Amino acid sequence: MTLAPDNTQRIPQGGDYYSQSAPPPPPAFGQGQQTPPPPPPRKDRRVGQTAVTALLAAVLASGGTYAVTQYAGQDTASPTASSSSTTQGSTQGSSPTVIQGNASSPDWTAVAKAAAPSVVSIDVTTQQGEAAGSGVVFDKAGHILTNNHVVGDAAGGQGQITVTLSDGRTYSASIVGTDPSTDLAVIKLSSVPSDIVPITLGDSEALKVGDPVMAVGNPLGLSGTVTTGIVSALNRPVSTSTADQNQNQSPFGQQQGSSSTSEDVVTNAIQTSAAINPGNSGGALVNAKGELVGINSSIASLSQGSSGQSGNIGIGFAIPVKEAKSIADQLIKSGKAEHAFLGVTLRDTTVTDGSAKRAGAQVASVQSGTPAANAGLKTGDVVIAADGQRIDSATALVAQIREMTAGDKTTLTVIRGGQRQDVQVTLAVKPGSSS
Repeated sequence: MTLAPDNTQRIPQGGDYYSQSAPPPPPAFGQGQQTPPPPPPRKDRRVGQTAVTALLAAVLASGGTYAVTQYAGQDTASPTASSSSTTQGSTQGSSPTVIQGNASSPDWTAVAKAAAPSVVSIDVTTQQGEAAGSGVVFDKAGHILTNNHVVGDAAGGQGQITVTLSDGRTYSASIVGTDPSTDLAVIKLSSVPSDIVPITLGDSEALKVGDPVMAVGNPLGLSGTVTTGIVSALNRPVSTSTADQNQNQSPFGQQQGSSSTSEDVVTNAIQTSAAINPGNSGGALVNAKGELVGINSSIASLSQGSSGQSGNIGIGFAIPVKEAKSIADQLIKSGKAEHAFLGVTLRDTTVTDGSAKRAGAQVASVQSGTPAANAGLKTGDVVIAADGQRIDSATALVAQIREMTAGDKTTLTVIRGGQRQDVQVTLAVKPGSSS
Protein backbone atom coordinates (compact mmCIF):
# COMPACT_ATOMS: atom_id res chain seq x y z
CA MET A 1 0.00 0.00 0.00
CA THR A 2 1.22 3.48 -0.78
CA LEU A 3 0.82 6.28 1.72
CA ALA A 4 1.09 9.81 0.38
CA PRO A 5 2.30 12.51 2.75
CA ASP A 6 -0.26 15.25 3.12
CA ASN A 7 1.64 18.49 3.48
CA THR A 8 -1.33 20.51 2.35
CA GLN A 9 -3.76 19.36 5.01
CA ARG A 10 -2.55 21.38 7.97
CA ILE A 11 -5.77 21.73 9.94
CA PRO A 12 -6.91 18.18 10.84
CA GLN A 13 -10.48 17.22 11.39
CA GLY A 14 -12.30 14.21 12.79
CA GLY A 15 -11.29 11.76 15.48
CA ASP A 16 -12.76 10.93 18.82
CA TYR A 17 -11.91 14.38 20.15
CA TYR A 18 -14.93 15.74 18.33
CA SER A 19 -17.31 13.12 19.69
CA GLN A 20 -20.00 14.31 22.03
CA SER A 21 -21.59 12.57 24.98
CA ALA A 22 -24.62 10.43 24.26
CA PRO A 23 -28.02 12.20 24.47
CA PRO A 24 -30.12 11.51 27.60
CA PRO A 25 -32.44 8.49 27.36
CA PRO A 26 -36.13 9.14 26.52
CA PRO A 27 -38.50 9.39 29.50
CA ALA A 28 -39.99 6.13 30.75
CA PHE A 29 -43.55 5.45 29.80
CA GLY A 30 -45.87 6.09 32.77
CA GLN A 31 -49.53 5.65 33.45
CA GLY A 32 -51.69 7.35 30.94
CA GLN A 33 -48.97 7.60 28.34
CA GLN A 34 -50.55 6.10 25.25
CA THR A 35 -47.74 5.99 22.74
CA PRO A 36 -44.00 6.53 22.91
CA PRO A 37 -42.70 9.79 21.50
CA PRO A 38 -41.56 9.55 17.88
CA PRO A 39 -37.85 8.97 17.42
CA PRO A 40 -35.81 11.97 16.33
CA PRO A 41 -35.07 12.13 12.62
CA ARG A 42 -31.82 10.47 11.63
CA LYS A 43 -29.31 12.10 9.41
CA ASP A 44 -28.31 10.17 6.35
CA ARG A 45 -24.60 9.54 6.94
CA ARG A 46 -24.06 7.28 3.97
CA VAL A 47 -21.12 8.23 1.83
CA GLY A 48 -22.89 7.21 -1.36
CA GLN A 49 -25.92 5.18 -2.43
CA THR A 50 -24.03 2.93 -4.80
CA ALA A 51 -20.56 2.99 -3.31
CA VAL A 52 -19.25 -0.48 -2.53
CA THR A 53 -15.67 0.45 -1.74
CA ALA A 54 -14.04 3.78 -0.96
CA LEU A 55 -10.80 5.00 -2.45
CA LEU A 56 -8.38 5.54 0.40
CA ALA A 57 -5.40 7.81 0.48
CA ALA A 58 -2.95 7.94 3.31
CA VAL A 59 -1.51 10.94 5.04
CA LEU A 60 1.29 11.34 7.49
CA ALA A 61 0.00 11.95 10.98
CA SER A 62 2.01 15.11 11.38
CA GLY A 63 0.44 18.21 12.77
CA GLY A 64 0.56 21.40 10.80
CA THR A 65 -0.53 24.81 11.94
CA TYR A 66 -3.57 24.01 13.99
CA ALA A 67 -6.68 25.94 14.88
CA VAL A 68 -8.20 26.56 18.30
CA THR A 69 -11.21 24.30 18.64
CA GLN A 70 -14.17 24.73 20.96
CA TYR A 71 -15.79 21.79 22.69
CA ALA A 72 -19.12 21.60 24.43
CA GLY A 73 -21.05 19.00 26.37
CA GLN A 74 -18.26 16.43 26.51
CA ASP A 75 -18.99 14.95 29.92
CA THR A 76 -18.12 11.28 29.88
CA ALA A 77 -18.60 8.55 32.40
CA SER A 78 -15.49 6.86 33.74
CA PRO A 79 -15.41 3.16 32.89
CA THR A 80 -15.02 0.63 35.61
CA ALA A 81 -11.33 -0.33 35.67
CA SER A 82 -10.04 -3.75 36.53
CA SER A 83 -7.54 -3.95 39.35
CA SER A 84 -3.94 -3.46 38.32
CA SER A 85 -0.55 -2.68 39.78
CA THR A 86 2.65 -1.11 38.51
CA THR A 87 6.27 -2.10 38.85
CA GLN A 88 9.55 -0.39 38.07
CA GLY A 89 10.39 -0.31 34.36
CA SER A 90 12.93 -2.69 32.88
CA THR A 91 15.54 0.09 32.89
CA GLN A 92 16.31 2.07 36.02
CA GLY A 93 14.35 5.31 35.97
CA SER A 94 12.17 4.32 33.02
CA SER A 95 8.39 4.38 33.02
CA PRO A 96 6.65 1.81 35.20
CA THR A 97 5.17 -1.40 33.83
CA VAL A 98 1.49 -2.07 34.44
CA ILE A 99 0.50 -5.53 35.63
CA GLN A 100 -3.09 -5.96 34.54
CA GLY A 101 -5.54 -7.76 36.80
CA ASN A 102 -7.71 -8.69 33.84
CA ALA A 103 -5.97 -9.02 30.48
CA SER A 104 -9.28 -9.00 28.60
CA SER A 105 -10.29 -5.67 30.21
CA PRO A 106 -7.17 -3.52 30.62
CA ASP A 107 -7.06 -0.73 33.18
CA TRP A 108 -6.36 2.07 30.71
CA THR A 109 -6.23 4.65 33.47
CA ALA A 110 -3.17 2.90 34.89
CA VAL A 111 -1.62 2.55 31.42
CA ALA A 112 -2.07 6.26 30.68
CA LYS A 113 -0.59 7.21 34.04
CA ALA A 114 2.45 5.03 33.37
CA ALA A 115 3.13 6.01 29.76
CA ALA A 116 2.03 9.64 29.45
CA PRO A 117 4.99 11.20 31.34
CA SER A 118 7.33 9.69 28.71
CA VAL A 119 5.53 11.25 25.73
CA VAL A 120 6.24 14.85 24.73
CA SER A 121 4.78 17.47 22.42
CA ILE A 122 7.04 18.88 19.72
CA ASP A 123 6.60 22.26 18.03
CA VAL A 124 8.68 23.20 15.00
CA THR A 125 8.99 26.71 13.58
CA THR A 126 10.58 27.28 10.17
CA GLN A 127 10.35 29.88 7.44
CA GLN A 128 7.60 27.77 5.90
CA GLY A 129 5.44 27.99 9.02
CA GLU A 130 4.71 26.08 12.19
CA ALA A 131 3.99 22.41 12.76
CA ALA A 132 3.27 20.20 15.73
CA GLY A 133 3.97 16.55 16.46
CA SER A 134 4.84 14.14 19.22
CA GLY A 135 7.88 12.33 20.55
CA VAL A 136 8.96 9.70 23.05
CA VAL A 137 11.60 10.11 25.76
CA PHE A 138 14.22 7.54 24.75
CA ASP A 139 16.78 7.81 27.55
CA LYS A 140 17.88 9.77 30.62
CA ALA A 141 20.30 11.80 28.48
CA GLY A 142 17.33 13.70 27.02
CA HIS A 143 17.14 12.01 23.62
CA ILE A 144 13.66 12.16 22.08
CA LEU A 145 12.61 9.67 19.39
CA THR A 146 10.16 11.00 16.80
CA ASN A 147 9.37 10.95 13.08
CA ASN A 148 11.65 12.57 10.54
CA HIS A 149 8.66 14.31 8.94
CA VAL A 150 7.95 16.03 12.27
CA VAL A 151 11.38 17.70 12.65
CA GLY A 152 13.12 17.24 9.30
CA ASP A 153 12.31 20.75 8.05
CA ALA A 154 14.38 22.16 10.91
CA ALA A 155 17.51 20.18 9.99
CA GLY A 156 20.69 22.13 9.37
CA GLY A 157 19.60 24.98 11.59
CA GLN A 158 16.66 25.80 9.33
CA GLY A 159 14.22 26.08 12.21
CA GLN A 160 13.59 25.98 15.91
CA ILE A 161 12.37 22.97 17.87
CA THR A 162 10.55 23.23 21.19
CA VAL A 163 9.69 20.23 23.36
CA THR A 164 7.01 20.33 26.04
CA LEU A 165 7.01 17.62 28.72
CA SER A 166 3.78 16.14 30.05
CA ASP A 167 3.91 18.45 33.10
CA GLY A 168 4.12 21.58 30.94
CA ARG A 169 7.84 22.33 31.22
CA THR A 170 9.27 23.49 27.89
CA TYR A 171 12.80 23.10 26.51
CA SER A 172 14.52 23.87 23.24
CA ALA A 173 15.96 20.92 21.33
CA SER A 174 18.33 20.21 18.48
CA ILE A 175 18.50 17.43 15.91
CA VAL A 176 20.92 14.58 16.66
CA GLY A 177 20.23 12.66 13.47
CA THR A 178 17.53 11.93 10.92
CA ASP A 179 16.80 8.88 8.77
CA PRO A 180 14.35 9.80 6.00
CA SER A 181 14.18 6.26 4.60
CA THR A 182 12.56 4.99 7.81
CA ASP A 183 10.93 8.31 8.74
CA LEU A 184 12.67 8.34 12.12
CA ALA A 185 14.68 11.03 13.87
CA VAL A 186 16.28 11.72 17.23
CA ILE A 187 16.43 15.14 18.86
CA LYS A 188 18.00 16.14 22.18
CA LEU A 189 16.89 18.56 24.86
CA SER A 190 19.20 21.52 25.38
CA SER A 191 18.79 21.17 29.14
CA VAL A 192 17.86 17.81 30.61
CA PRO A 193 15.82 17.71 33.82
CA SER A 194 16.94 15.13 36.38
CA ASP A 195 13.44 13.68 36.69
CA ILE A 196 12.93 12.95 33.00
CA VAL A 197 11.27 9.54 32.51
CA PRO A 198 12.31 7.39 29.51
CA ILE A 199 9.62 5.06 28.25
CA THR A 200 9.95 1.32 28.85
CA LEU A 201 10.52 -0.51 25.56
CA GLY A 202 8.28 -3.47 24.74
CA ASP A 203 8.54 -6.28 22.22
CA SER A 204 6.84 -5.58 18.90
CA GLU A 205 7.69 -9.12 17.80
CA ALA A 206 5.38 -10.48 20.50
CA LEU A 207 2.33 -8.54 19.28
CA LYS A 208 -0.68 -10.46 18.01
CA VAL A 209 -3.62 -9.27 15.95
CA GLY A 210 -6.35 -8.30 18.39
CA ASP A 211 -4.01 -7.20 21.19
CA PRO A 212 -5.17 -4.02 22.96
CA VAL A 213 -3.04 -0.90 22.44
CA MET A 214 -3.09 2.78 23.35
CA ALA A 215 -1.84 5.73 21.30
CA VAL A 216 -0.40 8.67 23.23
CA GLY A 217 0.43 11.97 21.59
CA ASN A 218 -0.34 15.55 20.62
CA PRO A 219 -3.14 15.50 18.01
CA LEU A 220 -4.40 18.92 16.92
CA GLY A 221 -2.08 20.44 19.51
CA LEU A 222 -3.97 18.67 22.32
CA SER A 223 -1.03 17.34 24.32
CA GLY A 224 -1.31 14.25 26.47
CA THR A 225 -4.19 12.79 24.48
CA VAL A 226 -4.72 9.03 24.69
CA THR A 227 -6.87 6.80 22.51
CA THR A 228 -7.32 3.05 22.63
CA GLY A 229 -7.90 0.29 20.11
CA ILE A 230 -6.46 -3.00 19.00
CA VAL A 231 -3.70 -4.26 16.73
CA SER A 232 -5.63 -4.56 13.47
CA ALA A 233 -2.83 -6.15 11.43
CA LEU A 234 0.89 -6.84 11.56
CA ASN A 235 3.60 -6.63 8.90
CA ARG A 236 1.45 -4.26 6.88
CA PRO A 237 3.64 -2.89 4.04
CA VAL A 238 3.23 0.88 4.04
CA SER A 239 4.96 3.17 1.55
CA THR A 240 5.14 6.95 1.43
CA SER A 241 6.79 8.26 -1.72
CA THR A 242 8.85 11.43 -1.55
CA ALA A 243 7.64 12.13 -5.07
CA ASP A 244 4.23 12.90 -3.60
CA GLN A 245 5.39 15.33 -0.89
CA ASN A 246 2.96 18.03 -1.97
CA GLN A 247 0.19 15.80 -3.22
CA ASN A 248 -2.52 13.61 -1.78
CA GLN A 249 -3.23 11.56 -4.86
CA SER A 250 -1.70 8.13 -4.37
CA PRO A 251 -4.16 5.27 -4.00
CA PHE A 252 -4.25 3.22 -0.84
CA GLY A 253 -2.35 0.38 -2.45
CA GLN A 254 0.66 -0.23 -4.66
CA GLN A 255 -0.34 0.22 -8.30
CA GLN A 256 0.10 -2.88 -10.40
CA GLY A 257 3.35 -2.72 -12.26
CA SER A 258 4.83 0.04 -10.14
CA SER A 259 8.10 -0.43 -8.31
CA SER A 260 9.51 0.68 -4.99
CA THR A 261 12.56 2.91 -5.03
CA SER A 262 15.11 4.08 -2.53
CA GLU A 263 13.18 7.35 -2.36
CA ASP A 264 10.24 5.67 -0.67
CA VAL A 265 9.68 5.48 3.07
CA VAL A 266 8.73 1.83 3.39
CA THR A 267 7.66 0.29 6.70
CA ASN A 268 6.55 -3.15 7.81
CA ALA A 269 3.99 -1.40 9.94
CA ILE A 270 1.69 -2.19 12.83
CA GLN A 271 -1.86 -1.32 11.80
CA THR A 272 -4.08 -0.14 14.65
CA SER A 273 -7.65 1.00 15.23
CA ALA A 274 -6.55 3.39 18.00
CA ALA A 275 -7.49 6.86 16.84
CA ILE A 276 -4.47 8.63 15.30
CA ASN A 277 -4.78 12.15 13.91
CA PRO A 278 -2.42 14.84 12.60
CA GLY A 279 -0.10 15.69 15.48
CA ASN A 280 0.13 12.08 16.73
CA SER A 281 3.20 11.51 14.55
CA GLY A 282 6.22 10.46 16.56
CA GLY A 283 4.10 9.58 19.57
CA ALA A 284 3.85 6.28 21.39
CA LEU A 285 1.84 3.18 20.65
CA VAL A 286 1.93 1.18 23.87
CA ASN A 287 0.62 -2.22 24.92
CA ALA A 288 -1.54 -2.93 27.96
CA LYS A 289 1.60 -2.93 30.12
CA GLY A 290 2.40 0.64 29.08
CA GLU A 291 5.46 -0.52 27.13
CA LEU A 292 6.37 1.12 23.82
CA VAL A 293 5.62 -1.18 20.89
CA GLY A 294 5.53 1.34 18.04
CA ILE A 295 6.06 4.93 16.90
CA ASN A 296 2.87 6.33 15.37
CA SER A 297 3.66 7.63 11.92
CA SER A 298 0.80 7.69 9.42
CA ILE A 299 -2.93 7.34 8.92
CA ALA A 300 -5.29 6.37 6.15
CA SER A 301 -7.85 8.91 5.07
CA LEU A 302 -10.76 8.88 2.66
CA SER A 303 -9.76 10.67 -0.53
CA GLN A 304 -11.38 13.96 -1.38
CA GLY A 305 -13.04 12.23 -4.31
CA SER A 306 -14.96 9.94 -1.96
CA SER A 307 -16.41 12.30 0.61
CA GLY A 308 -13.87 14.94 1.54
CA GLN A 309 -13.53 13.38 5.00
CA SER A 310 -10.11 13.71 6.60
CA GLY A 311 -8.55 12.67 9.88
CA ASN A 312 -8.84 9.35 11.66
CA ILE A 313 -11.06 6.66 10.15
CA GLY A 314 -9.77 3.82 12.29
CA ILE A 315 -6.75 2.90 10.18
CA GLY A 316 -3.44 4.08 11.60
CA PHE A 317 0.11 2.82 11.28
CA ALA A 318 3.09 2.64 13.60
CA ILE A 319 6.76 1.77 13.08
CA PRO A 320 7.57 -1.33 15.19
CA VAL A 321 9.74 -0.55 18.21
CA LYS A 322 12.31 -3.16 17.16
CA GLU A 323 13.12 -1.14 14.04
CA ALA A 324 12.74 2.20 15.79
CA LYS A 325 15.20 1.26 18.56
CA SER A 326 17.79 0.01 16.06
CA ILE A 327 17.67 3.27 14.11
CA ALA A 328 17.61 5.43 17.25
CA ASP A 329 20.67 3.70 18.70
CA GLN A 330 22.59 4.34 15.46
CA LEU A 331 21.51 7.97 15.21
CA ILE A 332 22.55 8.65 18.80
CA LYS A 333 25.91 6.96 18.26
CA SER A 334 26.91 8.48 14.92
CA GLY A 335 24.14 10.74 13.63
CA LYS A 336 23.39 8.37 10.76
CA ALA A 337 21.89 4.94 10.20
CA GLU A 338 22.90 1.95 8.11
CA HIS A 339 20.35 -0.18 6.29
CA ALA A 340 20.16 -3.75 5.09
CA PHE A 341 20.66 -4.25 1.36
CA LEU A 342 19.51 -7.01 -0.99
CA GLY A 343 20.61 -5.68 -4.39
CA VAL A 344 17.64 -6.13 -6.71
CA THR A 345 15.02 -4.08 -8.50
CA LEU A 346 11.47 -5.33 -8.15
CA ARG A 347 8.05 -5.12 -9.69
CA ASP A 348 4.62 -6.43 -8.75
CA THR A 349 3.42 -9.54 -10.54
CA THR A 350 1.14 -12.57 -10.38
CA VAL A 351 2.59 -16.07 -10.64
CA THR A 352 1.22 -19.60 -10.92
CA ASP A 353 1.79 -21.59 -7.73
CA GLY A 354 0.62 -25.15 -8.23
CA SER A 355 -3.02 -25.06 -9.24
CA ALA A 356 -3.51 -21.51 -7.98
CA LYS A 357 -2.19 -18.05 -8.69
CA ARG A 358 -0.72 -15.64 -6.17
CA ALA A 359 0.73 -12.14 -6.11
CA GLY A 360 4.44 -11.68 -5.50
CA ALA A 361 7.52 -9.52 -6.01
CA GLN A 362 9.30 -10.30 -9.25
CA VAL A 363 13.04 -9.71 -9.55
CA ALA A 364 13.45 -7.35 -12.50
CA SER A 365 17.25 -7.17 -12.23
CA VAL A 366 20.07 -8.34 -9.96
CA GLN A 367 23.09 -6.14 -9.30
CA SER A 368 26.41 -7.93 -9.50
CA GLY A 369 28.42 -8.39 -6.32
CA THR A 370 25.36 -7.89 -4.09
CA PRO A 371 23.86 -10.24 -1.50
CA ALA A 372 21.16 -11.22 -4.01
CA ALA A 373 23.72 -12.12 -6.67
CA ASN A 374 25.88 -14.01 -4.18
CA ALA A 375 22.86 -16.04 -3.05
CA GLY A 376 21.93 -16.99 -6.61
CA LEU A 377 18.76 -14.95 -7.09
CA LYS A 378 17.95 -14.58 -10.78
CA THR A 379 16.04 -12.16 -12.95
CA GLY A 380 12.49 -13.45 -13.27
CA ASP A 381 12.38 -15.08 -9.84
CA VAL A 382 9.15 -14.26 -8.02
CA VAL A 383 9.51 -13.89 -4.25
CA ILE A 384 6.36 -15.06 -2.45
CA ALA A 385 7.66 -15.29 1.14
CA ALA A 386 10.50 -14.09 3.36
CA ASP A 387 11.21 -16.17 6.46
CA GLY A 388 7.72 -17.60 6.11
CA GLN A 389 6.08 -14.16 5.95
CA ARG A 390 3.91 -13.81 2.85
CA ILE A 391 5.18 -11.41 0.21
CA ASP A 392 2.55 -10.20 -2.24
CA SER A 393 4.12 -7.05 -3.70
CA ALA A 394 7.39 -5.27 -4.31
CA THR A 395 6.59 -2.96 -1.39
CA ALA A 396 6.06 -5.93 0.93
CA LEU A 397 9.54 -7.32 0.18
CA VAL A 398 11.20 -3.91 0.55
CA ALA A 399 9.43 -3.44 3.90
CA GLN A 400 10.59 -6.86 5.10
CA ILE A 401 14.23 -6.15 4.16
CA ARG A 402 14.26 -2.67 5.69
CA GLU A 403 13.10 -4.12 8.98
CA MET A 404 16.32 -6.16 9.12
CA THR A 405 19.91 -5.12 9.73
CA ALA A 406 23.11 -5.73 7.81
CA GLY A 407 24.46 -9.21 8.53
CA ASP A 408 21.03 -10.74 9.07
CA LYS A 409 20.22 -13.92 7.19
CA THR A 410 16.83 -14.29 5.50
CA THR A 411 15.27 -17.17 3.60
CA LEU A 412 13.38 -16.11 0.50
CA THR A 413 10.83 -18.49 -1.00
CA VAL A 414 10.75 -17.99 -4.76
CA ILE A 415 8.89 -19.40 -7.75
CA ARG A 416 11.41 -20.22 -10.49
CA GLY A 417 10.39 -22.10 -13.59
CA GLY A 418 7.06 -22.97 -12.01
CA GLN A 419 8.69 -24.57 -8.97
CA ARG A 420 9.12 -23.36 -5.40
CA GLN A 421 12.56 -23.16 -3.86
CA ASP A 422 14.22 -21.46 -0.90
CA VAL A 423 17.17 -19.11 -1.27
CA GLN A 424 19.13 -18.01 1.80
CA VAL A 425 20.55 -14.51 1.62
CA THR A 426 22.96 -12.75 3.98
CA LEU A 427 22.16 -9.04 3.86
CA ALA A 428 24.87 -6.40 3.57
CA VAL A 429 25.07 -2.67 4.31
CA LYS A 430 23.35 -0.58 1.68
CA PRO A 431 25.91 1.47 -0.28
CA GLY A 432 25.72 5.12 0.69
CA SER A 433 23.46 4.24 3.60
CA SER A 434 23.33 7.31 5.81
CA SER A 435 21.05 9.86 7.33
